[in-house]
Order: sequence, then C-alpha cells, then structure tokens
Amino acid sequence: MSEKHMTFDFCDEMVEAFEKVVRHPIREKSSVYYTGVDLGTACVVVAVLDENKRPVAGAYRYADVVRDGMVVDYIGAVRIVREMKEELEEKLDTELIYAAGAIPPGTDLLDSGAVKNVIQGAGFELTNLLDESTAANEVLQMKNGAVVDIGGGTTGISILEDGKVVYIADEPTGGTHFSLVISGAYGKSFEEAELYKRDENNHRELLPVLQPVIEKVASIISRHIEHYHVEELSLVGGTCCLEGIETIIEKRTGVFTHKPKNPMFVTPLGIALSCRQEEL
Repeated sequence: MSEKHMTFDFCDEMVEAFEKVVRHPIREKSSVYYTGVDLGTACVVVAVLDENKRPVAGAYRYADVVRDGMVVDYIGAVRIVREMKEELEEKLDTELIYAAGAIPPGTDLLDSGAVKNVIQGAGFELTNLLDESTAANEVLQMKNGAVVDIGGGTTGISILEDGKVVYIADEPTGGTHFSLVISGAYGKSFEEAELYKRDENNHRELLPVLQPVIEKVASIISRHIEHYHVEELSLVGGTCCLEGIETIIEKRTGVFTHKPKNPMFVTPLGIALSCRQEEL
C-alpha cells in the first residue's frame, strides 16, 4: 500500500497545483513552455507546464466538438483551442509554441489525423501524440494496474504491467449514458441533465439513480481485467468526478480503486508532461 500511496501522492499534488494555476496563473518567465491539449467529449482542457514540468496555467471549456472520442466539429474544435491558447498566452505574457495531444485507446487509425490537425490549426507545433491512457499514466505512474478512463461516450481500459500498456479496450457506456438516465428519471432535457450531473451538490442524490449504469461500467472493467494481474484501478475522465463512483466500482470489481482529486485533469496533465520541443 505504501507504493500506491507514494504513486498517487504525485498525481494528487500535480492536480492540486493545476487547479490553483487555472485560477491564478504563475507569470514567472520560463525558458520553454509545454502544453497539453485534451479534446474530451464534454470538455476541452489545455494544461501548460514550465521548464521544470510544473503547472503554470490552464483552462477548460465545456464543448460539443467531440463525440465518442471522434472530432465531429473540426472548425469548432480549432476555434476553441485557438481561443484558449490566446487566453493563456495573454495571462502568461508569452507565446505558447509546443503542444502534445492524445487520442482514445485503439482509435489511432481513425482519429489521430483529426486531433493533429486541430492542434496545428490552433497555432501549435505538435510535438507528441499518444493514447490517453499512456498520457494519464505519466501522472499516475502506475506499475501493475489499470487506467479506467470514463469519457463521454465510452469507457477506455488500459492494463499496465511494469509501467507499460499491454492491453487496451474501449466500450460504449460513459457520461452520455449517465446523462440519459438522469434525463429519463427527472424528465429533463439532455442538456439540463448534463448541467445537473456536473453540479457536485447533486451527486449524493444522483448516486442511487446512476448505480445501475455504474455497475455496468464495473462489469465492463471486470471482464477486461480478469486474465491479468491487476493490483489497482485508477479512474480518470470527467465522468469520474461523480462523488462515490469509486466506491461502487471497487466493491463490484474487488480491486483497490483510486480516484484523483479531480480526475478530469489527469490526462491533460499527462499529455503536457509528454510534450517536448522537437516537432512531430
């Protein structure tokens, strides 16, 4: 357990530092800045690190430009990332040049070009493009476990052995399904259900309503990890912000389950950590 505690201490410290600089950017000059662009289904996150790979600024914006890991509104995605880039450049009083991006596990042949084009179209030099789970593990630093990325439309599972990804899977069921359940249960529109879900004041009330779909996610996880030696699970992605989701998943899978302080920011921070100065 001590190793797990040390591993996740680093993750939680990075996330906590990032949350602070989103509100109050650090304007001290750095010789270089490394940017991570995470095009999520529900939210676009941009994280900026300094020369020592510590968070100095960040921004996020809820948007509907990606669905099930695929860019469906290219022009809108470019505009949003460009606007966020310019906003952060103004706050830091510098130009952000280098950026890395990420794609869901197993979609490299389908969407890597679109993600690359969005980041370059926004004015960055793309210096790395990796899968989201590998990016998340830059922050999690897991050795033998599974990264579970519950996105808007799908749940991605990446199993790690000795810190390397040895198996990946991506199945339907994610935040969109959570919102559909809320919409049906409360008679709300999908958009209203999305907003209701994001409000943490509603999480305790929503947990029993959403328990069946959370248990479905847990069954997906169990099925994919059953033939591997998985010591721990770590939940990432905005859907995992739901209070109590980790308790249900740990109970159903029987595997120690960790949830970062803000799982929405783990992957973008990992993307930024993987950024370098040589163009891809």
